[in-house]
Amino acid sequence: MSVHRDKVDVSTLPHVYDGEVTLAVIGGTGLYDLPNLRPVARLTVSTPWGFPSAPITVAKTDSGFPVAFLARHGKHHDLLPSDVPSRANIAALKHLGVKAIIAFSAVGSLQPEIKPRDFVLPTQIIDRTKGIRPSTFFEKGFVAHAMFGEPFDLKLNALIANAIPSQGFLEGFDKEDVAPTLHTKKHTNGDDDLTIICMEGPQFSTRAESKLYRSWGGSIINMSVLPEAKLAREAEIAYQMICMSTDYDSWNESEEPVTVETVVGNLKANSANACKLAAKLIDEFAEKGSEIGEDIKGSMKYAVSTSPHGVKKEILEKMHYLFPGYWEV
Repeated sequence: MSVHRDKVDVSTLPHVYDGEVTLAVIGGTGLYDLPNLRPVARLTVSTPWGFPSAPITVAKTDSGFPVAFLARHGKHHDLLPSDVPSRANIAALKHLGVKAIIAFSAVGSLQPEIKPRDFVLPTQIIDRTKGIRPSTFFEKGFVAHAMFGEPFDLKLNALIANAIPSQGFLEGFDKEDVAPTLHTKKHTNGDDDLTIICMEGPQFSTRAESKLYRSWGGSIINMSVLPEAKLAREAEIAYQMICMSTDYDSWNESEEPVTVETVVGNLKANSANACKLAAKLIDEFAEKGSEIGEDIKGSMKYAVSTSPHGVKKEILEKMHYLFPGYWEV
């Protein structure tokens, strides 16, 4: 893909996009745009749950495949992990027609084999948030339950794992640099889950907490995968996070406790690598991803527990933003 972004002033882009966008990329810390793609629209989307973290940029590949990009923490990274408007983010992407999300996030490593600047494709989540983040679109007056045994979409996970080799997927490193590894369940013979711990933050872990998470089988830790993954499941969107290791958290006593300086240095390398990885995966999805998300389509239609007599009309009307035609008003 050629680099187009420096040729386009995003402030002059149209504020509407008529076509359907089936794939979205959510950028985490250090990844605030996709310079490999040609932006064609910049959308400010209002949802029943407020506005997303930032305007959504619709961009196209050289072949014309459209992708929606959203910066999780805002254009200028002014949102704490606990303040990210995840419901608005997911609802806005759903409203655009998105059926699959590839989300990037900076993480700390809980295992020695996952080195700083490595990438990880997690398969499981342990929730260590504090219950202060709204984690469902449903509420009193309209109750539903979504299956979450597999928190990441298995087909999307497989597409990524099959498209990217464990070693050598990035080139152009200086002699003193070590090429990163992509850790996936496939590359470990499918035996062990790669589990991400989601903590509240914004402070990093204590050593005691970090060692506890290792004893639970945690592979990596971040502050962003939840409630994003839960809300994507409720919205019937296939979701997979790709994690970029920046440090060894606090468990490794041979290393100094994690500092912002350490994280920022590795973030700069990770963000460039993430752009290359995203470009490859967007092409892969355009070619092979047409069926991804189809198996969860309609899954929430019959997941409602509230009887028709107990449904609150104002809540049902909000849900029609996500699921037009699912339930009668």
